[in-house]
Parts: sequence; C-alpha cells; structure tokens
Amino acid sequence: PRGSRPSAKPGGHRWRQEAVPATGAFTLAERHDRPASQARLLWRAELDPGVIAVRAEPAADHDPGGFDLVPLRHFATVVRDAQGREYLALSDGRSRVRLDVVEGSLLGSGRVRLHYMLSGMADLEPRLLSIRRLVSLWRGGRFTRMLFPPAPDLPRGLEALRVADALADGASYREIAAALFGEERVHAEWKVRSDFLVTRVRRRVAEARLMAAGGYRGLF
Repeated sequence: PRGSRPSAKPGGHRWRQEAVPATGAFTLAERHDRPASQARLLWRAELDPGVIAVRAEPAADHDPGGFDLVPLRHFATVVRDAQGREYLALSDGRSRVRLDVVEGSLLGSGRVRLHYMLSGMADLEPRLLSIRRLVSLWRGGRFTRMLFPPAPDLPRGLEALRVADALADGASYREIAAALFGEERVHAEWKVRSDFLVTRVRRRVAEARLMAAGGYRGLF
C-alpha cells in the first residue's frame, strides 16, 4: 500500500507497520499480489463485529495482567491513521484477532494494560470470542484452532470469488463450469443429461455479482 514503511519497535524488534489508505471498506487494503498466507486485511470496525476497541495505558513490569506486543511481533501488523490511532491485526495467515486502540499506544516502551470497551448486546458474542482468542494467543503464543472453527459457507464463498475473477476475465459460462467442475465432466454433462451444471454456474454468477456490488459485507 502507498505509504508503507517498516518501523523499529521496543527491544530492537521490527514488525510490519502500514499507513492507512482511506478507501472503501478497509482500514488497510492489501496489495493484490501479496500471497494469501501473508495478507492482512483490516476491515473497518463497523463492518467487522469481532473488532475489539481498547484503551491502552502503561503497565508496570510486574503487572501480571500487562500486555506486551513484542513476543507476538511475528503475528503483528500495526496500522496508524493520520490522527495517530492504532489498528492491530494479529494473524498467522489463517486465524486472526483485531484490536482498535482508541486511546494510548501499543508501540510505546514496555507493557500496557488493555481496557476492553464493550457495550450493548448485538455484537457482544463475537467480541467476547475475540477476547478469548486474544487471551489464548497471549498465554500460549499460538492460535488455538478450536476457537477458529471452519466457516460452513466457505467453499461456496470461494466458488463465488473464483466466478467473480472469471467474469472479470471475460470467461463464458461453459469456461467457468470447466474451471469449477473439470473439463471432462463439462464435456459429458453440459446441456446434455440435465441443466444441473448450467443452473449451478448461473447461481454462482448471481452470487458473485451480488458480492461485488457490496454483498461481501454480509460475510462477517
């Protein structure tokens, strides 16, 4: 992203720090050529119910509840906006936890005590789950897979994304079917035995267009 720059942090460690591009639904939008395992998309908090807003204040070294980002630096992407507010993604490329620091800083010297800002009922459960994930990562130094169950609609969503790419490249419905189901099956079944493949491709095309028109916001 434009304005990207590395930044030295306490203890001589370095981790990725980005400037905020003010576009679309992202706090940070990734380069299109970055591998998925390295991508750190930061959606705006109003779209992502799992984002935890926190206040960070300096903590004493002996404070057992203090939080230190340095041991988790290899998971960390920190974004700062023009006002100096920080946005943190902790991710291994598959699992992630998001914090928005509305007051204070995670990047000062030493440990901080986090104050979690929770209110209301509508988005309480996903935020409590994010806190559980953060605590597990802080204690164990890794993401606990049982706290990140697979999304049941993920295969269907991935198909829709593939179809969106194919449409952008000008592919026909038959070419899309071949990419999804294999040329051999399409050769045998396309508009011959039934309309099953045609109907499924049409459905994925409709879903892809809805997602591109803003429906992706509902994935959260």
